[in-house]
Parts: sequence; C-alpha cells; structure tokens
Amino acid sequence: MQVVWTALLVSAFTALLLGRFSLAFVSLATLALSLLPLVLARRLSLHLPMPFLLATTIFIFASIVLGEAFDFYNRFWWWDLALHGSAAIGFGLIGFLFVFMLFEGDHFAAPPSALAFISFCVAMTIGALWEVYEFGMDQFFGLNMQKSGLDDTMGDLILNALGGIAASVVGYLYVRYRSGGILGRGLEQFINLNKRYYRKALDRLRR
Repeated sequence: MQVVWTALLVSAFTALLLGRFSLAFVSLATLALSLLPLVLARRLSLHLPMPFLLATTIFIFASIVLGEAFDFYNRFWWWDLALHGSAAIGFGLIGFLFVFMLFEGDHFAAPPSALAFISFCVAMTIGALWEVYEFGMDQFFGLNMQKSGLDDTMGDLILNALGGIAASVVGYLYVRYRSGGILGRGLEQFINLNKRYYRKALDRLRR
C-alpha cells in the first residue's frame, strides 16, 4: 500500500514540476480517495483487511489515473465495463457486510435470501447514483463521462446488476454454507477482524 501511495505522491509532484496540473490534481485526488476507507474505518472502529485496501486503491487508480488521465476508457473498449462490473461486486459485498452487521451475524433474524436481496439493492443504488454523478459532471463541467450517452448509461446499469447479483450469490453462499470461493474468504476475513459486530455468527461457529 505504501508503494502505491508513494507512487501517487511522486506522480503529483512530477506533474506539478512539468506544469501538468490536471494530472497532479488527478494523482492527489486518487491518493485522497484511497485513504478515505482508512479514515472512515477508524471513525467507525472497523479493521479493514489488507486485500480490501489494496483492491480499493487499485480500483481508484485504474478508474481515475489510468481511465481519465491516460484515456484508458477510449483506448480499451472493455475498461469501463470491467471497472463497473468489479465495482458492483465490491459494493454488493460491502452492503452484505453492513446488513449482516446490523443483525450481529444472526441469519435467523434476516434469512440468507433477504441479505442477498439487500446486497443487490445496495450495489444497484450506488451504481445508479454514480450514473447521476456522471450526468452532472457532463452537464455542468463539459466532460464526457457518459461517452455514448444513454447506451453507456444502460450498459453500466446492466453491468451493475450483474455484479450485484454475483455479490448477492456470494453473500448467500457464505451465510448458508460458509462458502463462496475467494470472495467468501474475504467476507470471513473481515468478520474475523471485526468480531464484536458479528457475535452471533461467531458464537454459532464455536458450537
């Protein structure tokens, strides 16, 4: 993580020296956004697994620095699709962890199907808000974040739905069978690092 943050600082400093102020701003914005999960976690007394922090930083870097500053969105037709799909999965898993936390890991209070449905809704809600953000940036700042307009927006929403479904399935499998592949292990790692929020689930595992 420190290597990525240092690289972003070096990139911003170099861009300032070369007079590339837009790249400097993008680098600093990426650094700030990558540190945001840590700040929020400390405020909420949460412990974040290192893979989560690494994935978040890589995603922000790929989206802002590579996507916008280096025009990867236009160079590679699949870049936007890959980012939207992976973001939807991530937000769906975060939604699952949050809802599961509300019930302290008690899947009897909220059945696996309900947790999966809410995870999907969280992913779709965040995806829709992002599309509103893109529309606003295009309208007020003359950017081209929506690319082809309606087709781009609908394509992104479809990908959000697919990613949300994938996250929902992982959450369902984890609650029902304690499985879910590598993503399921990621959920397990987060829950073990934040045991006081998932007491009922951990109590069941000890029986």
